[in-house]
Amino acid sequence: MKKILLDAREMPHPEPLQHALSYLQKMSNEEYLYMLNRKKPIPLIEVAKEKVFAHHSYEDRPNSCWHILICKDIDCNLEELLDV
Repeated sequence: MKKILLDAREMPHPEPLQHALSYLQKMSNEEYLYMLNRKKPIPLIEVAKEKVFAHHSYEDRPNSCWHILICKDIDCNLEELLDV
């Protein structure tokens, strides 16, 4: 699978969600979004659930960095693609 990296840690609100939603619309079944963010993007995760996309989120340490992975292939094991 091909990674689409979105480092949103320094982006102001609401840019991270806007960029992520744009990527999700264009993404093929062979790609996945790998987003780095300073907080857990609940609205983005809700969109992934509604669209029945595979999703996984992981926080490095409390108040550190969130890793959010989303792909269209519901059977994809995103935990294997986690870079921590």
